[in-house]
Parts: sequence; C-alpha cells; structure tokens
Amino acid sequence: MVFYFTSAVVNPQYTIYMGKDKYENEDLIKYGWPEDIWFHVDKLSSAHVYLRLPQGHTIHDIPPEVLIDCAQLVKNNSIQGCKMNNINVVYTPWANLKKTGEMDVGQIGFFRQKEVKLVAVEKKVNEIVNRLERTKDERYPDLAAEKESRDREERNEKKVQIQEERKKEKDDVRKRKEMDELKHYTSLLVDENMQTNEDGNDSDDFM
Repeated sequence: MVFYFTSAVVNPQYTIYMGKDKYENEDLIKYGWPEDIWFHVDKLSSAHVYLRLPQGHTIHDIPPEVLIDCAQLVKNNSIQGCKMNNINVVYTPWANLKKTGEMDVGQIGFFRQKEVKLVAVEKKVNEIVNRLERTKDERYPDLAAEKESRDREERNEKKVQIQEERKKEKDDVRKRKEMDELKHYTSLLVDENMQTNEDGNDSDDFM
C-alpha cells in the first residue's frame, strides 16, 4: 500500500507519497522516477517520503512551502521524531539513493553526499499535518508498470527530439548550400565579371 498526499499550498499542486512500511519502501526505492525527491528524518527512523516534481524540474525548484509540507509529513511519521523538537530532515534526488545487497530492508545510502540537503524542523505544525492528512489517499499501484510507462514515454520523447534535431541539421545544410549557390550566382553578375558589346569582341567585319 502507498499513501498519497496533495500539497496544494502552491499552484499547480504537488503530489507527495510514502510506503506503508519498509517493504513498500523497498519498491519505492526500486521504482522511483527521476523527478522524485526522497525525504527522511536525519539519524532517526521515519517513513520514506517522496515528492514528485514536474518533468524537467530539479531539487532546486522545490517551492519553500512544499518543502515545509514534506518535512512536516516526514516528522509526523517518525516514531521518535514526532515527539522531538529541532530535528533535521534530509532530502535528495531519487537517483542519488544507493541500495546494495548487504543493506537491510528499507535501508539506503547515497552515491554522492554533496547532493544530500538538510531542512530544519523546529516543531510539529498541526495545521500543516492536518491539511495533508485530509488529502490522504490509500492505493495499491503497480509501481513497476508505472515506471515502465514513464520510461517509455521518455524514450519516445527523446526519439522525437532526435528526429527534430536531425531534420534541423538537414535544413541548415540545405540553407547553407542555397546561400553558397546564391553568393556564387551573385558574383557572376557583378560588373567586373560581365562582358558587353563594347569589350571589343563585337564587329560588323566578317573578314
């Protein structure tokens, strides 16, 4: 089971989701999308929360209000963290999550520590948590199928992009060729390259 939440503090709104337990978290780690940002309470156990960004957006594009929503949701879903003040929440792009065979279920590491960011959470804000909880939706998605569909769409978009780039290259070559031919033709029309009847080659004598 995966829980979905809606952060509507900005327009357009954002989707936030998390697994019911560590086993669902394993699937979320495996079938995440490149646009996903992962959140977790720093140095404490907590839910693995994901924010889905629009395609083409990065971690630097997260609206501050949405970042706060994610941090509050993570804190609220940490057995220890929900009772503590002044905690930190770590977040990083899904592609930076590192999973190796010797790790326990639900445990992850990072490929690049410099891509891991921190947001401080002073205390639980009930208004935010309650607003998010009212949007909670329980689903049983086929994560593998959704990931394949998304990847297939991306591959198709890249094919179209490559085709458009190749067409543009051909058009550029054709235009350059036409310009070269036009320049060559124009050079033949300049006065110094033209002959007239006064050049001495025209005469009424047919000796």
